[in-house]
Amino acid sequence: MEKIGVIGGGSWATAIVKILLENVETVGWYVRNEQTRTSLRETGHNPNYLSDVHFPPTRLCLYEDVNALVRECDIIFMVVPSAFLAEWLKPLTEDLTHAFVVTSIKGIVPEHHLTPSEYLKQRFGVSYSRMGVVSGPCHAEEVALERLSYLTVTCKELEWAARISSLLRSSYIRTIEGQDIYGTEYSAILKNIYAVAAGVCHGLGYGDNFQAVLISNAQDEITRFLNLSYPAERNTNTSAYLGDLLVTCYSQFSRNRTFGAMIGKGYSVKSAQLEMKMVAEGYYAIAGLHAVNKEHGIRMPIAERMYAILYEGRSVRSEMGALLAELK
Repeated sequence: MEKIGVIGGGSWATAIVKILLENVETVGWYVRNEQTRTSLRETGHNPNYLSDVHFPPTRLCLYEDVNALVRECDIIFMVVPSAFLAEWLKPLTEDLTHAFVVTSIKGIVPEHHLTPSEYLKQRFGVSYSRMGVVSGPCHAEEVALERLSYLTVTCKELEWAARISSLLRSSYIRTIEGQDIYGTEYSAILKNIYAVAAGVCHGLGYGDNFQAVLISNAQDEITRFLNLSYPAERNTNTSAYLGDLLVTCYSQFSRNRTFGAMIGKGYSVKSAQLEMKMVAEGYYAIAGLHAVNKEHGIRMPIAERMYAILYEGRSVRSEMGALLAELK
């Protein structure tokens, strides 16, 4: 039987392992932190993330060497914050192309300005025919509580999408299959930018009425970017696109919204990052999109205002005030 592996030690990686164990007997898990590995072996809990979730230790094959996991696993889920993906894979010397690689990373790789799948292709030679993307409106905290959630699995070949879906489907996880790797991956990046914007507006005291306007305009920006940068047959009003945008902008579990709210209340970027225990992917996505969009020149007023605030040190109130005239 195929051996399944997971790379990552955070909340979403923990949630993915929980989901996979609904369908397979054991999961290989590369966790860098020695204390976390010890806790998982001895107590069955990740002490830092989703600590209420219990794993039978006998069903986990914990790795301290990423090369060993890659060598021994046939399907590998990459579940590392995009900001640290290059660092996590820096020790990797094993050939990754033998495995089918699934990314469940909603961010852009900093400095490279690449999506996770683009980075894996360029850095490790993984072809898109041997790669899948898992996305959708699904917070790790709700997976821990086994609240009904939907995940979208996109692969170039629908047969692989069906195979990966079968590993994730359970009583509390529904799956949708598709082939738009570019669209679902970039949508997952973009929605984090707009969740930061929603948080900034919340921090400034804007109400729900304005949030509805902001998010509907954000959906327009996502659709415009995807259709102009990579035309394809896609419906951006489905859960992997619009659904993920909505939950990230509104949910109490959204770290990007939380980060944005702190900026709106006057925190500096550094102080907001220090106070948060988890990575706000939207911060890095804003810089990455700004770099990528230099090639395309697509009109994205909300994303541009977020870049001006976070990377150019512009006034939050003046930038958001100027944005009001651009919304419809």
